[in-house]
Amino acid sequence: MTPLKFEPILKPILWGGEDICAFKNIEPQLSGIGESWELSGVPGDVSVVSNGELKGKSLTELIETYGAHLLGQPVFERFGTTFPLLIKFIDAKQALSIQVHPNDELAKKRHNSFGKTEMWYVVKAAEDASLYSGFREEMDAEKYVQSLEDDTFINYLQKQDVKPGDVFFLPAGRVHAIGAGCFIAEIQQASNITYRIYDYNRKDANGNSRELHTELAKDAIDYKVYPDYKLDYQPGTKEVQGLVECPYFTTNLIESKKGNSRHLAHKDTFVIYICLQGKLKLTDFNNHTIELKQGETVLVPADNSLSINLLFEEDSKLLETYIE
Repeated sequence: MTPLKFEPILKPILWGGEDICAFKNIEPQLSGIGESWELSGVPGDVSVVSNGELKGKSLTELIETYGAHLLGQPVFERFGTTFPLLIKFIDAKQALSIQVHPNDELAKKRHNSFGKTEMWYVVKAAEDASLYSGFREEMDAEKYVQSLEDDTFINYLQKQDVKPGDVFFLPAGRVHAIGAGCFIAEIQQASNITYRIYDYNRKDANGNSRELHTELAKDAIDYKVYPDYKLDYQPGTKEVQGLVECPYFTTNLIESKKGNSRHLAHKDTFVIYICLQGKLKLTDFNNHTIELKQGETVLVPADNSLSINLLFEEDSKLLETYIE
């Protein structure tokens, strides 16, 4: 199999912004698009190949046909025919609700689903953009319920001003919310289970509040206060920089100048490249070459990931993700 690109799954959402189509060079440039699902095996939103001889095939069909040749034997043994990751771009014109995701154990028990650990890479941010990640003050289940009743819950959250290049790791159980003006690349477990905790007392056009999941969230929340919620790294200091390494995915940031080339190798796992800036050519183990430009995502099958060469045609920045 050659490296695979997929049709983006665009999600019109009430809080969506104006930037996703422009960033991905999609015409016509639609407004109100909150998310672009770049690579998904989630039922009802399964990605479809957009290039090469497998064009038109769904990700589910590919896994059922090629199995470990696509995913890698360790990943295939662990996840079977379920694609384990979900890749998105998110453009928030308005603030998203405060929410939390359950861990694997709780999600399996309640929903027969994976939990949801994720990471955010801030691609663009308005001057006053911010987000919430974790607690800044001591919290427990009793205080959580009380703070929702007296409308003080948001006061316990850690608010972060953001700028392009900021990275946040969000293990399952961490309370969080993307703020207005944030354009984010998200890498997450393949789960769509979300417990909505707080929505700023907003009403819809009919004067109704959105459904909240107060009780479901209570047992899912990690109430600990941590010293820092933003990843501490220095952008531009290394050509390949490790960002996140967890049981669900490993993600590196690759930054390189025009004309440079980079050789990378992986052991029996698929690899995903998400281009955040620039343009490059990717050549795999079997000498298949594909062009990758800003806003595009490519999946390199495990059989071809033993040797990958990147030739940068412009100054470029991309995220590299795989499962070890």
